[in-house]
Amino acid sequence: MSIKQYPLKIDAVLLHKLKIIASYNSRSINKEIEHLIKKNIEDFEKNNHKIELTNLED
Repeated sequence: MSIKQYPLKIDAVLLHKLKIIASYNSRSINKEIEHLIKKNIEDFEKNNHKIELTNLED
């Protein structure tokens, strides 16, 4: 798995709440965001269709 960096602009209140959730789940903020993204993709694929990737460039 290739790891890409992505700058994220986020509302200060959302970030503060995310820090609390991440701490509660014993995760870093970055890992909490990654977890939420993975869950969102899983939910999308469950309710719609599997996303087939043919080209993994940017």
